[in-house]
Amino acid sequence: MKKGLIILTILVMLLPLLTACWNQKELTDLAFVMAMGIDKGKDKKFKVSFQLVNPGNVTAGQGAGGGGGQGLPIAVYRSTGDTITEAARNATKKVSRRLYYAHTNVVVVSEEIAKKELIYILDALDRDPEFRTTTEMVVARGCSAEEIVTTLTILDRLPVNKITKQIKASEAMLGENTSVNIDDFILGVVSKGKQPFLNGYRLIGDKPKARTADNLTKTTTDAYLASDGIAVFYQTKLHGWLDKEKARGVVWLRDKIKSTDINVEWKKKKKAIVVAPLRSKTKISIKFIHQKPVINIAIESEGWISEANTDIDLNNPEIISKIDKLVEKEITKEILTTVKAAQKLKCDIFGFGDRVHLSYPKRWKKLEGNWPEEFANLNVNVKTNFYIRREGIRTLPIWSTMGK
Repeated sequence: MKKGLIILTILVMLLPLLTACWNQKELTDLAFVMAMGIDKGKDKKFKVSFQLVNPGNVTAGQGAGGGGGQGLPIAVYRSTGDTITEAARNATKKVSRRLYYAHTNVVVVSEEIAKKELIYILDALDRDPEFRTTTEMVVARGCSAEEIVTTLTILDRLPVNKITKQIKASEAMLGENTSVNIDDFILGVVSKGKQPFLNGYRLIGDKPKARTADNLTKTTTDAYLASDGIAVFYQTKLHGWLDKEKARGVVWLRDKIKSTDINVEWKKKKKAIVVAPLRSKTKISIKFIHQKPVINIAIESEGWISEANTDIDLNNPEIISKIDKLVEKEITKEILTTVKAAQKLKCDIFGFGDRVHLSYPKRWKKLEGNWPEEFANLNVNVKTNFYIRREGIRTLPIWSTMGK
């Protein structure tokens, strides 16, 4: 009985320690940072723009285009500092709530930051336990990071959702972008056999009108955000850009292609046939010939004919086989053009060096110290196999009945 009383007394004494959360935060005391834009000011300080959500104006189910209240869905506050931490602390002079980063989805950096200063912000983003390193990072191309995070968008009430969704849509349907988060970028920075890259983002149109409510009241906006190429880095410094087919080649080589469109010529008519891949698999292997690494790339892909703008018999297996070969030629050309562009920049964004390291660790020790030069002179072979699995719901094109 006495032993039981002692245990009960101890339990009662421990109860106060178990009844509360030591770091609880009231929602009304928090300002949710959805996106951050980082520029360099004229005073050489970091100029940080914080895109904060106005919860009452993004409530679903009210009004057109996603609903919400009568006000703007976001508010943007600007702050400066010699460091990112200082800029964030200085922002509290303007914001009545504590900045909360657990829901930050995008970090935008200007080209100036990307060329010189990116190393000085990575540690702050990676070290803060409240900040998620799965956050998307993009480079503002031809505009400031502030302009990106202050632009209002129609279809998505929160501009940050426009960026993340659009990158995923581009990856799925066009193949010129692929999602890159802070973790992905840092892994590229610390790796000796792979260099990092980021998606580019641009503000197109009448820039001053991009941040006004009028931009939300028209069917065609005065300004809009769009993805624009892939920014290639050597460690933490921007070295150049890859656009359109060259950007798509990066996604092919990273084995991230889900679908895109490939135009082929038929009987001297350019873009006569459009083929859309449905499934694709990229395999990369390494061989050493005369003490030099050789990269062998094998692509297996299949798709369907989405357009036939010429008189052609798609019921003929021989013709389908010829189209397969033409598509293979286009894909191979695209891959080699992308590799050469990256070699010119001496930036191995494909991870060829990592593959050499894994397959030939002893030989890698001799190569890693001079890998940028080795990469620039690599011999790369590409073998593509493409198969058309269907021609859509029409076999003979309309052109065949017109005799054209």
